Amino acid sequence: MRAIVIEEKGGPEVLQLRDEPEPVAGDDQLLVQVEAVGVNYRDVYEREGRGAAYGRAKVPLIVGAEGAGTVLRGAGDVAEGDRVAWVAAPASYAERVAVPVGAAIPVPDGVTSEQAAAVLLQGMTAHYLAYSTYAVQAGDLVVVHAAAGGVGLLLVQMVKALGGHVLATTSSEEKAALARAAGADETLRYEDVRERALALGGAHVVYDAVGATTWEDSLASLRARGFMVLYGMSSGPAPEFDPQELQAKSLYVTRPGLPQYTATREELLERAGAVLGWVADGSLDVRIGERYPLEDARRAHEDLEARRSTGKLLLVP
Repeated sequence: MRAIVIEEKGGPEVLQLRDEPEPVAGDDQLLVQVEAVGVNYRDVYEREGRGAAYGRAKVPLIVGAEGAGTVLRGAGDVAEGDRVAWVAAPASYAERVAVPVGAAIPVPDGVTSEQAAAVLLQGMTAHYLAYSTYAVQAGDLVVVHAAAGGVGLLLVQMVKALGGHVLATTSSEEKAALARAAGADETLRYEDVRERALALGGAHVVYDAVGATTWEDSLASLRARGFMVLYGMSSGPAPEFDPQELQAKSLYVTRPGLPQYTATREELLERAGAVLGWVADGSLDVRIGERYPLEDARRAHEDLEARRSTGKLLLVP
């Protein structure tokens, strides 16, 4: 089968298309024919070896963890021919993947494999952010950074469904238009969000996936007892800070991650079921920004890191 492999950690240029042996699925795994692969920042971190989790990963390895497709060999209560999706199956940049039964999510009728691969990781991220990390209430002032990105567009929709007032940051007017179409009440450039949020009394919560370049303004945008939710680092890690800086407004800071919010099979299926159900009934719009053939994985990573993309990027084997 064809797969995208790295033999060393580094920039997009280390991504190689190679012929690899087909995975051998164990008794508790499904063998799946991949129909769409989600491209995410976690794949960039994996490629670079950034952070404790990815720094320990040994090369060579096949990149990726999210996708959807049709089961070739079933296991457990999943049968051949069923459609499944996943967000945590290693080596997903490939034509076939061995998916643990416990990580497989049934794809309902009315949702395509491309939609499932485009929405699950980022949709469940948006779900835990808005419903669990900080449970948005009607009337809350909410800052969503990178609002035209994959998580951002979904998060804006969920916050609006919960009754929040969204200040969305984007880097261009084209992206601002997408954020407004998703329901954002106001769109701003990153450098303007602090002034506008404070003029409205300060944000109840800032959802920040950018990190280094937005950290200071994000904290300053909060009202007393506001929540700073740092869930990504597309511009680099946030700077070190003294917790005493939080005292003046009694602020909360958290760095959540999806694994802790899908820690049980029941929670995984609950979040995934909510997201896919909204896609099926049309209440959650999924924007697929670009589709790339598997051999163009390098270009997909370059576009993602340069913020040339909006919505979700997919590899289509």
